[in-house]
Amino acid sequence: MVRNALIKTSPDTVVYVSCSLETLARDLEYSQKNSGYRVKRIQPVDMFPHTPHVENVVLLELRDER
Repeated sequence: MVRNALIKTSPDTVVYVSCSLETLARDLEYSQKNSGYRVKRIQPVDMFPHTPHVENVVLLELRDER
């Protein structure tokens, strides 16, 4: 699974793009509980005007635990 690979490799930053608020919430909750990542910024992007669909771009950063 991708989220497990991210936790294992631990890049300093991750850009997560989601079209589903449900999976975004699920994955962010998982990353908060199981890794050192924190949400730095969330930006909704309306790529499909005149529809209810919105993409969400999330910047995750590894917490500095020093």
